[in-house]
Amino acid sequence: SSPILTRGSEIIDGEKAPENSMLYMASLQSKGGHVCGGFLISEDFVMTAAHCQLSRKAELNNKLQTIPLPRSEIHLGDNTKCYVAGWGFIKTGGGVVNELRVVDVSVINPRVCREMWGGVPDNVICAGGYKTKKGFCQGDSGGPLVCDGTAVGIVSFNWEKNCNYPDKPNVYTDVSKYLPWIKTILKRTKRSE
Repeated sequence: SSPILTRGSEIIDGEKAPENSMLYMASLQSKGGHVCGGFLISEDFVMTAAHCQLSRKAELNNKLQTIPLPRSEIHLGDNTKCYVAGWGFIKTGGGVVNELRVVDVSVINPRVCREMWGGVPDNVICAGGYKTKKGFCQGDSGGPLVCDGTAVGIVSFNWEKNCNYPDKPNVYTDVSKYLPWIKTILKRTKRSE
C-alpha cells in the first residue's frame, strides 16, 4: 500500500502495519473509543504518556507480546532510523482508525532540536516531523519510538497540535532516563503479588 499523507491526528505519511507485527502495541480506550497509544513492557504494565491511565491487566497471548526497554542510558546517533505507530485520527476532528499505522522516522540531533524549539527538556529524543512529511500526531500519544526492536521513546508532543510538516521536530520522552524509576515500580508490583 502506498503511503498516504493525512492531516490531523494520525501517524503522518505512514502505512498500514503488517498483520501480526508490533504485537506489543496497546490502544487505551474509554467508552468513547481510542484515547491513547501505549506499549506492553510486562504482563501487567503498559507504558504510555502520563495523561493516559490503565485500569486492568492485559492478557498475553499469541496476538499480544511485550517489547524490551533499553538496558542503560542510550545516546542515539543523528539520523538513526526508527519507527513510530498508532491508531490516531485520520483527519482533524475525524474518527480513529481501526488498523494500526506505522511510519519510519529519523533521529534529529539534540542541538538542532533545541534550536528549532527554542529549548526542550534534557529527557527527550527528537525524531521526525521536521524537514519531512513523516511523524506522529494527536491520538498517537503514549506510543513507542522503536529503534532496533527496543522501545526507546514515548510519543510526547509536537508543535501546537499541528501535524502539517515540515515544522518543528516531534518530541518523545527518553525512556532510558527513567530506567531506575521504572525498575523500582516493576519490582514493587512483583513483591506485592
